Amino acid sequence: MEFMKTIDMFKEDLNIPDEYTSANLNSLFIKSANKCYYQMRQDHGKHSWPWWRKQIISKWANDSWRFKMENSVEEAIFNIERDRPMPWFLKHKDRLIALHPDMSETMIHKRILKKCGGDLEHTIRRRWVKPCSTEDYINAIEDITARTEIGRNWYKPPMDNKTSGKPIPKPNKTHDKASLKCHKCGSTSHFANTCPKNTRVNEIEIYKLEDTKKQLMYLYMTVILSLLKKRRYQMNLV
Repeated sequence: MEFMKTIDMFKEDLNIPDEYTSANLNSLFIKSANKCYYQMRQDHGKHSWPWWRKQIISKWANDSWRFKMENSVEEAIFNIERDRPMPWFLKHKDRLIALHPDMSETMIHKRILKKCGGDLEHTIRRRWVKPCSTEDYINAIEDITARTEIGRNWYKPPMDNKTSGKPIPKPNKTHDKASLKCHKCGSTSHFANTCPKNTRVNEIEIYKLEDTKKQLMYLYMTVILSLLKKRRYQMNLV
């Protein structure tokens, strides 16, 4: 694990004795790991750093631990409403390194980006075509999620009606059929395009047009006759 490699590095560089390292292990563990350390210290007593190193590996690098870590990696879906890019990215990078120490950094980045969702992953890959550092990917995620709507609402939790197994009721459309009626006569047996009133309206319009023509013709003949009478009267005066 990473913190054990750090301890080994400090011991080698600074020549730290085993007694000093073992005495400060309680400051390196937190929560349940710290409780486990105190219980083992009480049961087994004082031991050197190599002994504690072996116990740590057997405790937190077994099959149960690997199974739990693999499930955490598989469920590591990025949700912009809940996760911050930097802690989320670094946490799952550490998990992948702990599970696969020999995995390259490029492959680790690819596995993490797949958990960002289709649109966000595609946008990040377009920005960084070539493999880049962890900091570059984190900066890209922070910039894209802060400036755009990409990545939002990608993760949707399961709906209650799906988990309960109950069928989704279909909407009642009887009121919709009742509201479909002819807007000209109000009947529900047909629509406006097939309404019988259309024929009567056309007949009335034709009748009005013919009547208008007759009135215009009568007015025209009246004007002509009036002009002829006036002309004849003038000729008689001459």
